[in-house]
Amino acid sequence: MSQEADGQKVDTRKRKFLIAATSAVGGVAAAGVAIPLVMSMMPSARAKAAGAPVEVDISKVEPGMLLTVEWRGKPVWIVNRTPEMLELLGKHESQLIDPKSDQLQQPDYAKNATRSIKPEYLVAVGICTHLGCSPTYRKEVGAADLGGDWPGGFFCPCHGSRFDLAARVYKGAPAPTNLVIPPHQYLSDARLLIGVDAKGA
Repeated sequence: MSQEADGQKVDTRKRKFLIAATSAVGGVAAAGVAIPLVMSMMPSARAKAAGAPVEVDISKVEPGMLLTVEWRGKPVWIVNRTPEMLELLGKHESQLIDPKSDQLQQPDYAKNATRSIKPEYLVAVGICTHLGCSPTYRKEVGAADLGGDWPGGFFCPCHGSRFDLAARVYKGAPAPTNLVIPPHQYLSDARLLIGVDAKGA
């Protein structure tokens, strides 16, 4: 529909189309600038693989539960150990290769009976120290298929290595050392940072 303005015909449909098209092109251009800007503020896959710290919300990890996150391309386990689980840790040390964690498989602040900063939370790299398989979490006590005296922990089905709930390896297993404890620190009661140790190094 046309209207006359100053003696000239104006096509209002063409005007509306041009306004809509210009707005759409402007919106696409704005998105084209905003998306790379937002993405540049997020760690890249390369940065994560190189070891960028990973922040984890542990507020929903219930007692007895295992949460797996990725850091440096590896699975990291976070286990909220119950008081009963913690009590069992001191009862089988004679069966372990390195019960006092003398080998350098953990930061100094995790060289203790629970291999942790907070006794209730185990933070460990979930890769067997034998051939790099990923053990399974077997928290049930007395599992018949694991000898009947099993106090709970991790079992590697590939070659039979067993680890307790402090990620310490049992004698007679192909795995030569305890599981690795990665550098980590607590930002709050609910936030864990993996990849930066408790001293910020």
